[in-house]
Amino acid sequence: MTARKEITKIEHSEPEEKEIRIANNEIKTLLSWKAPGRPFRKRSKQYYLSSLLIALLVEIVLFLFSQYLLMLVVASLLFMAFALASVPPRDFHYRISTEGIMIEDHFFLWQELYDFYFKKHDSEDTLRVGTHDFFPGEITLTLRGVDREHVKSVMLPFLPFREVVKPTFMEKSGDWLSHNFPLEKTSSESK
Repeated sequence: MTARKEITKIEHSEPEEKEIRIANNEIKTLLSWKAPGRPFRKRSKQYYLSSLLIALLVEIVLFLFSQYLLMLVVASLLFMAFALASVPPRDFHYRISTEGIMIEDHFFLWQELYDFYFKKHDSEDTLRVGTHDFFPGEITLTLRGVDREHVKSVMLPFLPFREVVKPTFMEKSGDWLSHNFPLEKTSSESK
């Protein structure tokens, strides 16, 4: 049996074309790193106190309207927020190969993905990869210790890069709320 080779032509914004030669059964790792599973920042006591006071205010309003199930939902959301804010994530092993992206033991083929972009979240660089499926919709990979340009050069032959990403209504609303009603003061605000 001979291994048949495929030639894939990738067009970029530059006039030149690149060719990638990949053997059918060969999966080659292009980039691999370990980083936390999600961006994490240690929260102060002020964050927990502000969140608790807001939740208690919402709980009182819901109690006055006899919405007991919604009270449970608010309490569970508060518990989840406290758990995510207090427990640091474990390190994940990320791998970009000629077949797709692997996060721990879950593999996403290039055919399942459609574009990528970079975004800062809590002063940490993240790689966001869009999927064709509704769920998960977008994959977030933290880039602790990995250069953006290197990741971009590895992924460009397989996926298009979005230079500008228009924020959604929910992102704009969340940014506005966190800017105008912060749950904790940052070190730059306290000076």
